[in-house]
Amino acid sequence: MKTFETLQELSSCVGQEVAISDWLTITQDQINQFAQATGDHQWIHVDVARAQAGPFGAPIAHGFLTLSLLPRFFESSMEITGSRLGVNYGLNKVRFMAPVPVGSRLRARMTLLSCEDIDNQGVQLVWAVTVEREGSPKPVCVAESVVRRYP
Repeated sequence: MKTFETLQELSSCVGQEVAISDWLTITQDQINQFAQATGDHQWIHVDVARAQAGPFGAPIAHGFLTLSLLPRFFESSMEITGSRLGVNYGLNKVRFMAPVPVGSRLRARMTLLSCEDIDNQGVQLVWAVTVEREGSPKPVCVAESVVRRYP
């Protein structure tokens, strides 16, 4: 895990891959809970028998479930001890490039694209996040995540 003592330390990392998260296994239970929370019960996600006969041979995670794991990936890969608060400010770009079958192991690589001062002594960070599936040559998701951190 990468540790930063202050927000200012991050500015020296612009243009670099800063962290790689731990692996996370996607379960059918996670997919079912996400479907329940969002109301997205499409069969490709929640009907195991039908999905096994479908185009991917297994149920797949919702794209937005994969995207919703970004905070967990950040949490498992870096800590900013000099920051009391971080807020998700949005996304600039998101693409779901490959399916995530049940049982997949995912991790994320985070590259810092920019670090700009904002009000209240905070910084706005733009991260290029690439979510990988173990054993797959193609990422499952790429996104630009915009985060604001405050001391």
